Amino acid sequence: MSDWLISLEGTAEGHRLALILALLAAFLHAVFGALQKGRHDPWMSRGAIDGCYGLMAAPFALFVVPWPEPHMWPIFAGAFLIHAVYKLLQAMAYTQGAYTVVYPVVRGTGPLFAVIGASLVFGEHFAPMQWAGVGVLLSGIFGLAVYNLRYLETARDTLPRALAFAVATGLFVALYTTYDAYGIRATADPFTFLAWFFFIDGLLMPVIAVLRYRRMAEKPTLPPLLLRGFVGGIVAFLSFGSVMLATRLDKVGEAAVLRETSTVFAAVIGWLVLKETVGPRRIALMALIAAGAVIVELAG
Repeated sequence: MSDWLISLEGTAEGHRLALILALLAAFLHAVFGALQKGRHDPWMSRGAIDGCYGLMAAPFALFVVPWPEPHMWPIFAGAFLIHAVYKLLQAMAYTQGAYTVVYPVVRGTGPLFAVIGASLVFGEHFAPMQWAGVGVLLSGIFGLAVYNLRYLETARDTLPRALAFAVATGLFVALYTTYDAYGIRATADPFTFLAWFFFIDGLLMPVIAVLRYRRMAEKPTLPPLLLRGFVGGIVAFLSFGSVMLATRLDKVGEAAVLRETSTVFAAVIGWLVLKETVGPRRIALMALIAAGAVIVELAG
């Protein structure tokens, strides 16, 4: 399968597959965010998810995929540090603020800087109409955040901290998107990067979750939390794996922008699952996000 994927790099078929993978990642990333923000403490949810996908990745990393080249170990170390800071910031943002306010700010900040990063690192350049599409998409994302903020009924006292953490998280989204694209292109076999990334990335948050669990006055019931972790681990494999493969097959900036249609899926999940209000204005803003993504794709 690795040889087949590598053969598609830079081809029209590879471009189409990257589009499908980026949109799949968008939907699954919204599911992943909702799993972390759900009824469990975000730190505990993230610890369970990371622990599960780390354990699931271990046999593939150790016994299935080719061993990483020597130059990959510093790259894995950098990815671990970047993702560690990202996850700490994200957990703080979810702890402090409402999901439908925090999530759009995180996802709106990320693609703009990811496009700039892809230009600087990979020499990718958007056409003027693609930049217009980015503008439309971002106006919808930040408009959604402002609308949710206006009608927010909970967590208003912690809102400034939540927004600060959300913006910082968005910057690290851009950083890890660009860095991971560099990493998956630096190894001969993309599945070697994916297996070792998930194995190494799953080491930190379970430790933090265990320490937090010990200090909790009211400890969560472990079986539902572990089930959430198992489901979240599968979703993480498919979501992050899809967008990483998309950045290997095609342009990093386009994959980053298309993934941010996850905000649309997140709003739907917030409405259907988390019982958060969705009205016609929010539907219009979500249509702007989708329209921006379509413009970026068609103008590319």
